[in-house]
Amino acid sequence: MVTKGNPGDNRNNKGPMPVFTAVGLCAFFYILGVWQRSGFGKGDSIAVAINRETDCSVLSDLSYESHRDGEAGAPDAPEGGVKEFKPCDDQYIDYTPCHDQRRAMTFPRENMMYRERHCPPQEEKLYCLIPAPRGYATPFPWPKSRDYVPYANAPYKSLTVEKAVQNWIQYEGNVFRFPGGGTQFPQGADAYIDELASVIPLDNGMVRTALDTGCGVASWGAYLFKKNVVTMSIAPRDSHEAQVQFALERGVPAIIGVLGTIMLPFPSGSFDMAHCSRCLIPWGGNDGIYMKEVDRVLRPGGYWILSGPPISWRNSYRAWQRPEDELEEEQRQIEDIAKLLCWEKRHEKGEIAIWRKRLNTDECTEQEAQSSTCDATNASDVWYKKMENCITPTKTNGSWKPFPERLNAIPSRITSGSVPGLSVEIFEDDNRSWKKHVNAYKRVNKIIDSGRYRNIMDMNAGLGSFAAAMDSPKLWVMNVVPTIAEKANLGVIFERGLIGIYHDWCEAFSTYPRTYDLIHANAVFSLYKNECGAEDILLEMDRILRPEGAVIIRDDVGVLMRVKRIVRGMRWKTRMVDNEDGPLVSEKVLFAVKRYWVAGDNSTSSL
Repeated sequence: MVTKGNPGDNRNNKGPMPVFTAVGLCAFFYILGVWQRSGFGKGDSIAVAINRETDCSVLSDLSYESHRDGEAGAPDAPEGGVKEFKPCDDQYIDYTPCHDQRRAMTFPRENMMYRERHCPPQEEKLYCLIPAPRGYATPFPWPKSRDYVPYANAPYKSLTVEKAVQNWIQYEGNVFRFPGGGTQFPQGADAYIDELASVIPLDNGMVRTALDTGCGVASWGAYLFKKNVVTMSIAPRDSHEAQVQFALERGVPAIIGVLGTIMLPFPSGSFDMAHCSRCLIPWGGNDGIYMKEVDRVLRPGGYWILSGPPISWRNSYRAWQRPEDELEEEQRQIEDIAKLLCWEKRHEKGEIAIWRKRLNTDECTEQEAQSSTCDATNASDVWYKKMENCITPTKTNGSWKPFPERLNAIPSRITSGSVPGLSVEIFEDDNRSWKKHVNAYKRVNKIIDSGRYRNIMDMNAGLGSFAAAMDSPKLWVMNVVPTIAEKANLGVIFERGLIGIYHDWCEAFSTYPRTYDLIHANAVFSLYKNECGAEDILLEMDRILRPEGAVIIRDDVGVLMRVKRIVRGMRWKTRMVDNEDGPLVSEKVLFAVKRYWVAGDNSTSSL
């Protein structure tokens, strides 16, 4: 009997392909587990247990057979002409392209300009793979990682000497230990945070997002996780080496950054709380421009904490070895600027002062309101924009809900119409879609929920729904909103109780190599197809991804085919699968794992 239809249409002729596909996927993730228990990922017992429990039979319930281009679900096939990327020289192990020390020293030191982003031109970019240091080990799972970091991952002892009496960090054999101390909290971060909690409501979910300027090794942010507060920690790449690297090795959100001449890469009204613990920022200088920048990113009703000089200068000037009159003038300037910003001082005790930004600027006195106001026509346009010595108008978009309720509640920025083109229906549909996508990811990569991946990045975060669907105390997500994205949704993401940053993926991210465990890229390569090469973006992804880290790339099948060809030369193991809505959908998903290799390992054979 003749079957009607296109003779080339084999949709109903599955044959053995689904079985082979399932077996191939099982083998792929078995190899992933073998890598993670091979001894390279020292101390990583989680992956072993997860691998034992993995039941690959569930894959037979999913159709990964391709009906477009013969690719989805098919294993990598050898192909001639693939470009092979060689390892970079060992001197580039901790290379941070836009914060390179040698380049930085060519810029003026005034207002910390030399510590800002200064990216290399195209002709100076490295087209090689950044190696991991010899002995590199998979970080300990959270919360052990908060207190212990393998020495081999960031082998810099200068902080253990310079901060020895301040209990920041200690070197013990083959690990660094972080006791939770700090210059301003000698009794430990817990005791310090408890003191703040006597003034700031840290236990009811109303304070969820925090900014720590000059964060050191980010112990404040590390211990705030106990309060379900997620902190964006920033510090410059300075003479101490590796402060931000230590923070990320510990599993704490952090970026290389500084308050200098450029606006912080966050939208207005983002953070519930901001903090400076002896961060050496001249808050009273330059007419208070840095306090005004903190005010810009602080939401109405948010808190600003300053501990250390000049607070309580009368009692501490001898220990600080600074003149009384200098410290007195510095505090006077800070107090005057706080009044101009319409901040209410809520607490001063010992060396800690706390201000609260008022909910409504109508409460300010006439004198306070006389300060110059910024033009707020495009408050989200901050990428490489110079700080302005003005006050950003306060927009109260309605009351904020406590976390975790606010994670899936309709953000007031949407209900108020502050973000053009976004509606309640679009938000709710986006939330549903990403719950479905993430569930599909977990069926393929079964260790996503295990705690194996702590530091996660979403390269094109949209409304933050991927992060919301991933929400777990075992992990955090850096939500990146590309500067060329059609809609500036980062304010919505912060309102949901998530953290994020603006970034242009034609440039390197402000982080050290090997600082993310899992990278998610939704339509990133389609977005940047006319802006910069996929090769540049993939090499940056490889730089910031840990050995044995995972990548999930979601895009059109034609785009993924080009991406897949490039990563064949990058020591990644890949597998493309069909969209969870079926094989006829042109959007596919590429799963990848970065192979373990270290400096001196020039082997290019795949596993």
